[in-house]
Amino acid sequence: MAFIYYVTQIQFEHGAIRLLKQECERIGIGRPLVITDPGVKAAGLLQRALDALPGMAVAVFDQTPSNPTEAAVRAATSAFHANQCDGLIAVGGGSAIDCAKGVAIAARHEGPLKTYATIEGGSALITDRALPLIAVPTTSGTGSEVARGAILILDDHRKLGFHSWHIVPRAAICDPELTLGLPPRLTAATGMDAVAHCMETFMSAAFNPPADGIALDGLERAWNHIERATIDGNDREARLNLMSASMQGAMAFQKGLGCVHSLSHSLGGVDPRLHHGTLNAVFLPAVLAFNAQAESVRQDRRLERMARVMGLAGASDIGPAITDMNARLGLPPGLASMGVASAQFDRIILGAMADHCHKTNPRVATADDYRAMLDQAM
Repeated sequence: MAFIYYVTQIQFEHGAIRLLKQECERIGIGRPLVITDPGVKAAGLLQRALDALPGMAVAVFDQTPSNPTEAAVRAATSAFHANQCDGLIAVGGGSAIDCAKGVAIAARHEGPLKTYATIEGGSALITDRALPLIAVPTTSGTGSEVARGAILILDDHRKLGFHSWHIVPRAAICDPELTLGLPPRLTAATGMDAVAHCMETFMSAAFNPPADGIALDGLERAWNHIERATIDGNDREARLNLMSASMQGAMAFQKGLGCVHSLSHSLGGVDPRLHHGTLNAVFLPAVLAFNAQAESVRQDRRLERMARVMGLAGASDIGPAITDMNARLGLPPGLASMGVASAQFDRIILGAMADHCHKTNPRVATADDYRAMLDQAM
């Protein structure tokens, strides 16, 4: 049986940050903990959020790492309790939002965080006691502001997913102005994350026609605007469309993702210095080639339909077009240039096969299949 659910309240427009206090009042948050990272603070975006909360007692945790960890969740949870907060506001990219989702779980649920990880059978243990959260994205990539999942690196170094409708943000403030001037490399990497979300969820075999439509439209927006946004950080139209594509990818991926993400999650746990969106961009061509033989992809002409919205002649052009786009955006040509070595493959494959996204790829990947994809992505 298909389960189709949409999703949360979204405020989407240039200048939407002004509605932050209104959303706190609607949800019943009176003493928020704002969770962010040093880069967002240095860029002045944290202050813009604080300025939108006049008269409120606000605490701040600004030490989210680029790949959020269980240690960061513990520190932010301590800050939440120490300041007697009653809700969360995440201001940042997927790292800050996912860290906040970790706090939403940890602050109101007993036991170690791994208890609630999806592959540990923990999703059903996350209850409506989870803290209320408002998400304010400052990048256009993960779409975590409208997603039921979070990706966190645990103390045992596994990079695991946590999934529950109880940790979907109660409101998403999508303000493209907050992404103006985002550095080109970060724009490109996060934008390719959105492209990967739209592509992978569209290829998933699960039945969810609304998600398919949202993903295809999101792919068209992302593909047509990512280069513009990367070249000109102040292109307001490009920024709006890229933020919409990011949101749409996450609205759609309730269908499930696939091997791109199982590989990038695993490798991100092996080497947390590597950027998730960049890894997705590098893995996409190899996984697309693997998925081209999946029965559901062939029957529904999934690749041809993606090629059409990307303005390409046919399915066989998608992989080369992504490789060319990565080069134009200044992203790495392969894993080797990012410092990945073949000696790490066994660990990466082990993690990929245990990842929650492994099961929703349209074609089941074996260890040998993953090794071939890693070789191709080098």
